[in-house]
Amino acid sequence: MQDQTFDRIDFTRTPLAKEAYEYCTFNQCDLSNCDLSTIKFVECEFKSCNLSMAELKNAAFRDVKFRDCKMLGLKFETCQALAVLVSFENCILNHSSFHHLKLKKTPFKNSQLHEADFTGCDLTAIVFDHCDLSRAIFNNTILEKADFRTAYNYSIDPENNRLRKARFSLQGVVGLLEKYGVEVE
Repeated sequence: MQDQTFDRIDFTRTPLAKEAYEYCTFNQCDLSNCDLSTIKFVECEFKSCNLSMAELKNAAFRDVKFRDCKMLGLKFETCQALAVLVSFENCILNHSSFHHLKLKKTPFKNSQLHEADFTGCDLTAIVFDHCDLSRAIFNNTILEKADFRTAYNYSIDPENNRLRKARFSLQGVVGLLEKYGVEVE
């Protein structure tokens, strides 16, 4: 399906057809708990949609933009490994998992990522612009050239992650010292 706009559709009642969607826009749609497995989204945009707890097994997201979306508990690592090219703006991604994905240069802007799991990810040159990373998990994560200057509430262990040339604000450095129990005033 190409160049279609889906406006205010409740896909929890009428499931989205299992096919490829190219250059499509999903506006204020409810896809929560939907099975999006094996569906390919190419150069699509999701605006003000709810995708919480959707099944993503073998789904493909190529050049897909998410804006103002609620995306709780998504398991992006179950997507096709080489088919995840996304951007997020003003999204709620709490409890989502990105295990071992390559998300180089992926922009996250004004988004909430509470308890998101980035274990084993390649986040080279990623930008967390004004993102809340409270209790987000960074373990064996490549964060080289990552930009955390406007991110907040993160805790990153420099001994368990690759941080070469990563950028932090002065007040954000506290998130790198948390494991040492150091108090900075």
